[in-house]
Amino acid sequence: MIYLDNAATTLLKPAAVGREMLRAMQTCASPGRGGHRAAMRASELVFRCRATAAELFHVPEPENVVFTMNATHALNIAIASLVKPGMRVLISGWEHNAVTRPLKKAGAELLVARAPLFDQAACLKAFRERIGEAEAVVCTMASNVFGFILPISDIAALCEKENVPLIVDASQAAGALDVDFESLRAAFLAMPGHKGLFGPQGTGLLLCREPGEALLAGGSGSDSLLQEMPAYLPDRHEAGTHNVPGIAGLLAGMEYVREKTPAAILREERALLREAVANLADTEAVELFSGPEAAQGGVLSFRIRGRDSDEAARELSERGICLRSGLHCAPLAHESAGTLDTGTLRASFSPFVTDEETRKFCAAVRELSRAPR
Repeated sequence: MIYLDNAATTLLKPAAVGREMLRAMQTCASPGRGGHRAAMRASELVFRCRATAAELFHVPEPENVVFTMNATHALNIAIASLVKPGMRVLISGWEHNAVTRPLKKAGAELLVARAPLFDQAACLKAFRERIGEAEAVVCTMASNVFGFILPISDIAALCEKENVPLIVDASQAAGALDVDFESLRAAFLAMPGHKGLFGPQGTGLLLCREPGEALLAGGSGSDSLLQEMPAYLPDRHEAGTHNVPGIAGLLAGMEYVREKTPAAILREERALLREAVANLADTEAVELFSGPEAAQGGVLSFRIRGRDSDEAARELSERGICLRSGLHCAPLAHESAGTLDTGTLRASFSPFVTDEETRKFCAAVRELSRAPR
């Protein structure tokens, strides 16, 4: 199996991730729910993970790191905290449904900063032209479909200048790009644990500058007499029992990222992307969506002319190639790129993909592009 669906989930992970999850299952109880050793061990583990995230993403205090089920859960908390019915919210043309659906549910009026694919200057210009209309901004750091890296630092500076609150979706950035929460001055920043942080599914993080509004209510292990969620972080957003094995795996994944460094991970992913582009560029039936290196992470979307994307993905799967096809839960991004009618095939790389696997993937795509339809 050649696994190239890392933008969805990094299936191949450091060995320590599974090992630490098993250890937590066998030795940890519920944090904040007792003073015995198993409960205290869980509390210490949860705090270590929180502190590691704070260090990795430049969060002033570990308490401002909230554990969530995934990035979607985190984005729902952030949007419910900031966005009220009728608010005008400016978004990029590359947002995931995890942004657009909660905004629709909140009753927001969406303004879209539209710009061509891989054109960072045009993207910033589009935000600058519409920021005066906006009461809030929600923006991804990188497109899950095309790997397009948006100029988030410049967009954040624009938001700060205009005093417009910002929510950042770092789902495709955390672990590979420089995610600096303090520098961005965002109100909230959301990320999953199971992608570039190499943690397990069912984990995510919300970095908070303010307490926000509680999305869930329940036991928090603190202030049990209160019949409202605590007003302080992180307890305000962590109702119910923590996913302690998941947090243990997430900690191991983040320790791998910290040791290897996001910059090194990005270099490796871009090297694999360049190799794939070089191997497929002269294949007439393959349309590649690639741009300048500074504007693209380790994600390559493509189409095989005359072939349905889902059908092509199935045929590649039969050849042992695992990738994503269709609209990738991001119809707005496909609308922006002009691929809404067909969708794309998406190969997404990680440090656990080899050069040889990349060449085999390209050979399989070339073979499929020449096969009778």
